Amino acid sequence: MYSFFWRLLPGPWPVKLIITLIIAVAVFFLLMEVVFPWVSAMMPYNDVSV
Repeated sequence: MYSFFWRLLPGPWPVKLIITLIIAVAVFFLLMEVVFPWVSAMMPYNDVSV
């Protein structure tokens, strides 16, 4: 699967590496800023009563 994405990217391998790193960082920040806070609000551990 990863070889398919690697072949899909344009340019020589240094350019592919830079594009891959940019995509990985973008996915990381998307998860941290959007997905994880949304999922955290739906988790049952927020309903704590003592």
